[in-house]
Amino acid sequence: MKKTEEKSTLPENYEELKKQANRNSNWRERMDAVEELGKWKNSQIIDILTRLMNNDAVYKVQEAAFRKLKKFGEDVELPPRKKGDLIKDVTKVLLRIKKSLPAGHSFDEFKEKLQKMRLDVYDTYEGDKGADFDKWLENMWASFPKK
Repeated sequence: MKKTEEKSTLPENYEELKKQANRNSNWRERMDAVEELGKWKNSQIIDILTRLMNNDAVYKVQEAAFRKLKKFGEDVELPPRKKGDLIKDVTKVLLRIKKSLPAGHSFDEFKEKLQKMRLDVYDTYEGDKGADFDKWLENMWASFPKK
């Protein structure tokens, strides 16, 4: 059987792929799950891909799920890219982290603490911003008042 040929049963690792598709703090794992699940046309998988297409915080994951569903022949439309905060109150979260660090801390220390304390925030924005993530995060950090 060709790798690209659609399979109608569930993959042996379906439960793991389902968990992977639900990992909020790792958009790359969700993307990998979309790619793997997209090889298996099945109503359970279509449900997972539809949920990701409509609700994932990272637009790249939404687009990938949309492409797989289209390939399956599903009548779907790509949702518009979300405007504003991808995670509610992200500015407050970032400010709280900055305030928790000692005066004179570096951007790298801030970035590291964000990654440790709020991996979901870090991962979502890193996935959304791509190559511009560090610049965006540093601008956010610099815009907050010093202690």
